[in-house]
Amino acid sequence: MNLTTTYIILFCAAFISGCAVQIFKLKFTKSLRLLISFSGAFLLAISVLHLIPEIYTGYTEKIGLFILLGFLLQLLLEFFSDGIEHGHFHSHNKTLVAFPYAIFISLCIHSFVEGMALVSPHDHGHMHVHDTNFSLLTGIIIHKIPIAIVLSTMLLSKNIAKSVYFIAIFLFAISAPLGLFLATNKLLLIAGNANIILALAVGIFLHISTTILFESSEGHRFDLKKFGIIVLGFAIAALTL
Repeated sequence: MNLTTTYIILFCAAFISGCAVQIFKLKFTKSLRLLISFSGAFLLAISVLHLIPEIYTGYTEKIGLFILLGFLLQLLLEFFSDGIEHGHFHSHNKTLVAFPYAIFISLCIHSFVEGMALVSPHDHGHMHVHDTNFSLLTGIIIHKIPIAIVLSTMLLSKNIAKSVYFIAIFLFAISAPLGLFLATNKLLLIAGNANIILALAVGIFLHISTTILFESSEGHRFDLKKFGIIVLGFAIAALTL
């Protein structure tokens, strides 16, 4: 898969999902929660089976620090995003017209780093989506679709102008392709920076995926359907080895 196709897939996954909420009046349903659980399982498995081994292939003893930094970065972003990255949505005063700048910016930063992570540490700016990148791209898309739906649902609850709504969805959709575009710039790949970018992304994925899985059973009750979805996510990620 070439770079242009990757840009298109990243953009369309978020933009079409966001617009569908407005056009088809989609709701945040239990099925969407199951998709989020699947995305959490898939991202965790991809991180453990693919991304972490790739990071440590060109081992530097301090690379683990950037994984922890990515984990902390996502923790900080969630103070502003209210946990939309793992499916949380709280509609407060529906009569209040106020654009949620903090939530929106934090989600765009999160998406931007995801896009940057698609550059392999071994591609040196000539990015093609080989097996590892394709698995990561799949995980990002599976994660991005429900998040775009949740973000769109939240924006609709704010009663903002329709033009503002579509501009916001466009900006969110383009944030991941923009991250990928900047990461493919050779200036960003010197001195092993691609490895650092991927390590930051892995930290983010570990935080998101574990949070999703820990929250997947409400009241700590065993849910066979969600358990099956999580196992399926692990299995499909393992099959991409």
